[in-house]
Amino acid sequence: MADTVLYELTDGLATITLNRPDSMNALNIELKEALRDVLRQAADDPAVRAVLLTATGRAFCVGQDLKEHITLLAEAAGEGGGGRVMSTVKEHYNPITRTIAEMPKPVVAGVNGVAAGAGAGFAFAADYRVVADTASFNTSFAGVALTADSGVSWTLPRLIGPSRAADLLLFPRSIKTEEARELGIANRVVPAAELATEAAAVARQLADGPTAAYAAIKESLAFSAAHGLAESLAKEDELQVRAGASEDHRIAVEAFVKKERPRFLGR
Repeated sequence: MADTVLYELTDGLATITLNRPDSMNALNIELKEALRDVLRQAADDPAVRAVLLTATGRAFCVGQDLKEHITLLAEAAGEGGGGRVMSTVKEHYNPITRTIAEMPKPVVAGVNGVAAGAGAGFAFAADYRVVADTASFNTSFAGVALTADSGVSWTLPRLIGPSRAADLLLFPRSIKTEEARELGIANRVVPAAELATEAAAVARQLADGPTAAYAAIKESLAFSAAHGLAESLAKEDELQVRAGASEDHRIAVEAFVKKERPRFLGR
């Protein structure tokens, strides 16, 4: 794995760390490809029960590396194919976002600093966000004459509602942590010095939990976003039958009767 993304798997918890601190973890091609590939690795690995996505330095991720981007635009324009530069959406941003949102295990974003553009999009796609009190969010896209990508057109309205999402996309600005918490973007705000510990603790709790049930919860939430009540009730029935047949459900019920704490196996 490239040094731009660090990967560590410990007792079911995969920690993925963006590691271009000198560039505020801006997304160059190397980082995007490494992040896409390591997320897929975590999603496919049965030993991984939860994922923590975080970053080194003073930023979580400021989005596209515009220094690299402007060079690629100039090269592509000279070849008469400027549109090819934006293939990064299909090749990188879309698979990264889908893997975060759709993997059958919970993903925690430990947002240590500014999350802008696609960086914000990746945080929005996570299931839970632990945010340092010095961090901020910014959609940024309109500021560089672009539209939303990295799933923001889908995730942000679901987090804060379509009217507020339109406001933040049409008039991008820095959203500090207190407002982010009020809007529903930040699930938990902690002192910056405690971010690494708190985010890891949240992710560890999920890694020790009933993984199959978490997968069903993710699936049910995604399904209900695009379906009506009757269809969502049918999906809940389908998923509950599956969850009820899991080994973790049996363990939980037996532990409850014995007044013990369950020790889940993740299956």
